[in-house]
Amino acid sequence: MAARLAGGLGGVEVARQYSAAADEILIALWRFTSETLYPSHNPTEAEKLTLIAVGGYGRGVLAPFSDLDLLFLRPWKTTARTETVAEFVLYVLWDLGLKVGSSARSVDECLALSRTDMTVRTALLEGRWLAGDKHLAEDFLWRFRGTVTNADPRPFIAAKLEERQARHTKAGNVRYRVEPNIKDGKGGLRDLNTLFWIARALAPESPLGAAVLNDLLTARERRTFEEAFDFLWRVRCHLHLITGRAEEKLTFDLQPEVARRMGWRGRGDEPAVERFMRRYFLVARDVGALTRAMSATLEARQQKNTLSLSRLIPGRKRNLGVPGFIEDGGRLSVESAQVFIDDPVKLLTLFVTADQHDLDLHPHAFSAVTRSLGLVTPKLRRDPRATAAFLHILAHGQRPYRVLTIMNETGLLGRFLPEWGRIVGQTQFNMYHAFTVDEHSLQAIGIINDIFRGKLKDDHPLSSSTIHLIADFEVLMLAMLLHDVGKGGERGQLEDGAIAARRACERLGVDPRRIELVVWLVRNHLAMSDYAQKRDTSDPQTIKDFAELVGDPERLRLLLVLTVADIRAVGPGVWNNWKGQLITALYTRVEALFRGEDVDLIDPLAEHAALIARAFETGAAAECRQGPGRIESTTEIALAARDRPGLFADLTAVLAAAGADVTGARVATAADGTALDVFQVQDGADAPYGQAEPRRLKTLVAALEAAARGETPVEPPAMPASTPRRAVFDVRPVVMIDAGASETATVIEVSGADRPGLLAELSRTLTDLDLSIRSAHVAGFGERAVDSFYVVDRKGRKIFSEMLLNEIQTGLEAVLERAPAAPQGRQIIAARASARDVSDLNRPIRRAKDVSSQAEPR
Repeated sequence: MAARLAGGLGGVEVARQYSAAADEILIALWRFTSETLYPSHNPTEAEKLTLIAVGGYGRGVLAPFSDLDLLFLRPWKTTARTETVAEFVLYVLWDLGLKVGSSARSVDECLALSRTDMTVRTALLEGRWLAGDKHLAEDFLWRFRGTVTNADPRPFIAAKLEERQARHTKAGNVRYRVEPNIKDGKGGLRDLNTLFWIARALAPESPLGAAVLNDLLTARERRTFEEAFDFLWRVRCHLHLITGRAEEKLTFDLQPEVARRMGWRGRGDEPAVERFMRRYFLVARDVGALTRAMSATLEARQQKNTLSLSRLIPGRKRNLGVPGFIEDGGRLSVESAQVFIDDPVKLLTLFVTADQHDLDLHPHAFSAVTRSLGLVTPKLRRDPRATAAFLHILAHGQRPYRVLTIMNETGLLGRFLPEWGRIVGQTQFNMYHAFTVDEHSLQAIGIINDIFRGKLKDDHPLSSSTIHLIADFEVLMLAMLLHDVGKGGERGQLEDGAIAARRACERLGVDPRRIELVVWLVRNHLAMSDYAQKRDTSDPQTIKDFAELVGDPERLRLLLVLTVADIRAVGPGVWNNWKGQLITALYTRVEALFRGEDVDLIDPLAEHAALIARAFETGAAAECRQGPGRIESTTEIALAARDRPGLFADLTAVLAAAGADVTGARVATAADGTALDVFQVQDGADAPYGQAEPRRLKTLVAALEAAARGETPVEPPAMPASTPRRAVFDVRPVVMIDAGASETATVIEVSGADRPGLLAELSRTLTDLDLSIRSAHVAGFGERAVDSFYVVDRKGRKIFSEMLLNEIQTGLEAVLERAPAAPQGRQIIAARASARDVSDLNRPIRRAKDVSSQAEPR
């Protein structure tokens, strides 16, 4: 079967063949059990027993490691023989290693439960006789289907859609998570199954609900339904075969191998895995559109419920003052698709109206839009009325995230804005981004709207006050919407994004001056994050360089809000107080520079004066800080000691050995030679180190003090084995040396595969080259670490020797290229990321100077 799947056999056909194979096993086992082991040549009526396949197995489809859903049906109460037969069959199936979901009930019990328990009714809707008394099975299934036919379908449909919503909420109520659950996630197989179940409930006698599906969906929609079903089944079967279990989550370590087995190949700079995943998300979007289309037809026939996408109760209709638009049952609908034919601009004004009246879109209107996308022509894209409607939704609407998301799912947003259309469903094969490119951008739009409305003032106090000082809100929102449209471009994300943003704004008729500002923001939307996280914001040169790049206070304000929203929209937990503090420090110092004030550079030595005094007496002293006033997700450990070569490397080695992940580090040296090292550390669960185990933190502090005094030799920790999710990424190492980023030190930016102890190894390498680390800055981007070091030679000078610079480059690259041990267990198929995949993270903040041309100082 696996060979047939690999050979290109359709997913549904493979699932049917697995089901047929299971049928053969069960039928043979049943015959052996009932005819050889426990024969009854003339059973009484009470001893009759039949085996019925239910659920998905009853429909005749089965994934390689899915459960066998079985019903042991008897006429009345159980007898000794019926109980013995059922038990033996189950024991053999369990001994074979098969997973079985079974129930044993009488006919009356099943019929009674099917009237009240919608889960039981769902399973029985797909009931299929397998073995045993055929007459008993057929009589029961006939009675059951008659019960369903005569019942009001509305409670069942309502239950299925409520169950669907609960499942989406549990799995993450976003269709475009980059590690989707193909069975239970939004846009997955369960959503298509829900449509099947509704169809069967409306016509239980129709095989696979075909009569209802053909009636409720257009021919094109039915083809989309079948193609989506087949695609998802192929993915599911491959997942099961690769993992050897009932795996339903398409995780990073599995995506490349599934893509390879399904025949996907890279194209240009786009790896096969990203092309495959984009196809997956487009299918997921189609599944959502099919659900709305089917709901629309159901509601048109007034078979209505009380839920969001399928309210099957008749609702009152209200005129909204816009010809062709009506409120129907609390949602926005259209009288017919003719309204768009008469005036295609109403494709856009429909969503303006939905936002103004705070209405969800009726499935009928949703389907009318999807079926009218051919009306989106170049003429419409340049129509000033259409542009005004679009900008109103984007920059002046009440809930732009919700409205733009619906526009995106209809396909209208990508049709109206072709630059957007090319990133719909696009993924980035890394552990940093939790959503597809389009979903990430839409969430960022929603975050800006929340900031503007004061909903995030506790998390983002600076941006919440700054946003109201921005002069042109439309520019901000256009830049946010377009900031990632260059992803995957041949020239790199930033340059291709700037070109695409200019093209989009010109088509929309935006004023040339405003276009230049949008383009600048798109080209530089990563700059503030880079400077804040990778550079020393207490260095005057950093502040001067960033101020020179930004140019004026308005751009600074725009960049602040855009940066905060961009980081927060990457995924859950990416934004934290530490990043907020770094960005705030950079913003306030550059803003002060623009006002002509002295830049306030906080001196950590003064803040820790008491600690430094204690270290002077004892040789080394450390203290920890958590809670109010500190970075919420980390523990701050400050250590003061007599400076010496290798001090920072020894301290990072101790931290690595203790399992402390360093998320930030800062080094300062007093005039008397006392060094102050401040670390922000977390445990393996991304929580403040020692919060759960205070004794562990106490032990770490003692070890740091001992290492600082040179009392114990510091052994580098062994390199840990890689995890399967990380092993799949082949992260290209990059070492960038910048002689011009600081007036007093040489800046070295190191980027490569993250792993415990990496900072310690890099620090030791620099120490072994007789370099002194003035400060270190640590940033993580999923599987990639980006560490920056401000270093000087043993005499405290910047480094100009070409020979030494080459040694630094070679030594650090050697550390980055040392691979962890491969994970145990099944083989992991790695997908090499192309250069442009990691260009955002590898990009140096500024181009490295040609240090070879500079004379070494005397």
